[in-house]
Amino acid sequence: MPSWGDILQEINSNEPVSYDFVRRKYMAMLHDHTGRDTILYASNWTQPSPLADAIQINEEDVQGLMEVVHGLKSKKLDFILHSPGGIPEVADSMVSYLRKKFGHIRVIVPQAAMSAATMLACAADEIVMGKHSSLGPIDMQLVLHDRYGNPQMLPAQTIIDEFETAKRTSAASPQQMGAFVPILGQYTPGLIERCYRLQELSVEFASKWLELYMFKGDEDAGEKASYVANHLADHSAFKSHARHIDMDEAANMGLNITPLEDDQELQDLILSVFHATTITFQHGVVKITENHLGNAFVKIYPPAQPQATMPPSPNSDQE
Repeated sequence: MPSWGDILQEINSNEPVSYDFVRRKYMAMLHDHTGRDTILYASNWTQPSPLADAIQINEEDVQGLMEVVHGLKSKKLDFILHSPGGIPEVADSMVSYLRKKFGHIRVIVPQAAMSAATMLACAADEIVMGKHSSLGPIDMQLVLHDRYGNPQMLPAQTIIDEFETAKRTSAASPQQMGAFVPILGQYTPGLIERCYRLQELSVEFASKWLELYMFKGDEDAGEKASYVANHLADHSAFKSHARHIDMDEAANMGLNITPLEDDQELQDLILSVFHATTITFQHGVVKITENHLGNAFVKIYPPAQPQATMPPSPNSDQE
């Protein structure tokens, strides 16, 4: 099995050095092996970066999918997914678009697909994971600012639990309510209701997709979908939004997991694509959406500046 170092050596052995050539070579080989259309959607998020908005699932990703779906002919898709998550409503748009184009979708997780990316995986017919792969909880997160204006990411469920604790405390012992005043004072009007609705939204998306696709045809599809979605959204169960869920835990909760190691050639090709992708990220690329034909929608930082060209002056000499 090619390692990261093996792929780096292959890239550097090319003249000129071309990480795009090697990555696309393995994407094409993967398609030849599976006979399925293949899309890579990967973000440079496993290294510290100030580009949180760019690496997350965002509105621009629908445009990226439009670019790489164009020209694909089959109804079967392998979707290689490496992402920290992002905006759930955008994930919903991505799922809606892909499901209109493909009848069978296999999400392949070469390392980690967290948060809203886990929700995307729930819209697959099956999820391919290796022993090293991870999904994550889908409980909603909010960015709030403390009294000093510093942003902090908080689970919606934590805010709800804190509010409910304050209610119970004030009812049982009003004199203790003072301890919660500084905390509750940071909450804006409507925040608690928004937290409830956001929690419902994550479960709604995941359960709908699971019932429609992964559990399609099961007699108890609705019940299974509801159980898995509610479990994934249960902050009290995972205690951290960054908690990693490996392939065994994902399978035990009911997700349709196919071990990557079951097909050695598939594993070699997937990891070769992934290693080449992470090496690409060392050259200013923050997100890649690409298909096996080489069509790509790539985000680079800093963004390239458009170059304007002026028509020659009518009086200028031209060769």
